[in-house]
Amino acid sequence: MSSVIESHVRPYRDLGIVVGARPAATLLLRQESGAAATSNTPGLTSPQLDASPDRGTTALEPDILTASVQEDVGGDHRQPLGGWAKRLLDLLVASTALILASPILVLIPLLIKATTGGPVLFVHRRIGFNGKVFDCYKFRTMVPNAEDVLQRHLSRDLQAAQEWAANQKLKCDPRILFFGKMLRKSSLDELPQLFNVLRGDMSCVGPRPVVADELQRYGAAAHEYLKTRPGLTGLWQISGRNMTEYSHRVLLDTQYVQTWSLLRDFSILMRTIPAMMKFDQTS
Repeated sequence: MSSVIESHVRPYRDLGIVVGARPAATLLLRQESGAAATSNTPGLTSPQLDASPDRGTTALEPDILTASVQEDVGGDHRQPLGGWAKRLLDLLVASTALILASPILVLIPLLIKATTGGPVLFVHRRIGFNGKVFDCYKFRTMVPNAEDVLQRHLSRDLQAAQEWAANQKLKCDPRILFFGKMLRKSSLDELPQLFNVLRGDMSCVGPRPVVADELQRYGAAAHEYLKTRPGLTGLWQISGRNMTEYSHRVLLDTQYVQTWSLLRDFSILMRTIPAMMKFDQTS
């Protein structure tokens, strides 16, 4: 058992999460930090969690990061929040927006190719309804080697590293191209996500789409996030999304799910265009 812990579990303890088979994970947690620790272990579903003998000694969470079926994430989410009414609204709004924005959808790729070369779209894996992973589309706004540029910048700038750790954003991001800054400030980089809405991966209104690494920061609120499709816009967008601390963004996402109504979706959609026109000061 000790060899399994050393090679597969112990390297992840500094991340605040233990990954591995449940017996190995819970044993390490007892050795390291007892009941104060949290174990998010692949294969541990909500029913198994409730019956676990480790429930009283370790703060266990079900496997929400790699789950693909509702039993693994808890609850009985047979359909996304809002059901068919919200889906009809999504199809109507996304189809209309694509028609109206078609000249921009043609122009932006031409400008990206002319000014920076490289791929037009940035495709990233995001977590959707019931833990389903999907490809989320955006117009590319960063340099091709963005991850390398980010890591070098964070290693040289302690203040930037702290800012990134707290908010997963940087006010002065060296990865972003000049043309990309304009796209981000106007949210035009997110127009390709209209196709995600038509495909059923996303909704026009919903929580901010996140990657798997971010979902662990939601804690218990992750189950609220997984009840619905992530949104092209939401409370985070109309509340000054780029000036909002990460913990506040989680609170806004949770509040949206818990107080959802179709009328509120209409209200958020109507407030999104003025919010876009403000051109956020950070990208």
